[in-house]
Amino acid sequence: MSTTTNPAQFALLSRILHWLMAALLVAMLFIGVAMVSSLGDYHKLLTIHRPLGILILILAAIRLVTRMLTRLPPFPPSMPQSERFVAKLSERLLYTLFFALPLVGWAMLSAGHYPIVMFGAVHLPPILPARPGLYATLRETHTVLAYLLFMTFLAHAGAVLFHTLILRDGLLNRMVPWRVRPVEGESQT
Repeated sequence: MSTTTNPAQFALLSRILHWLMAALLVAMLFIGVAMVSSLGDYHKLLTIHRPLGILILILAAIRLVTRMLTRLPPFPPSMPQSERFVAKLSERLLYTLFFALPLVGWAMLSAGHYPIVMFGAVHLPPILPARPGLYATLRETHTVLAYLLFMTFLAHAGAVLFHTLILRDGLLNRMVPWRVRPVEGESQT
């Protein structure tokens, strides 16, 4: 699995996946807002939304495996235990939503008896039987989860900006895609 020579940074593959998924999530947020506000472009946006959702699901699975197989960098020493707890909790919530949102969307389309078109002739199989009542419930669930993901994403970005711009404790260095020189006195592994 990917490694890093700096124990203060996540593994390179983890960093790449993090930023790729961040870009995809921002794109999905804009697409989602546009889908709700523009019925004229709804079907065109949906053709982008579905494959991006499945791509996020696949990347989340790769990211979770990478996360479990690599060493995690420590939090900055100045970060209080309460903030570490909240950071770990919000990370678990993000991972849960990375999986739940695409799966609920897939289940929703299945329950609505809609074809799950990825691109061209590539379709995903339904994962639930067609049931209009279930479709309505899953559609509402998908919307609530999307708002929760948006709020969690904003809280995550806000916390990182606070640590980067106000506290200046180097928290962002753990995840930047480029190599960061280790702090003097840190051991190299």
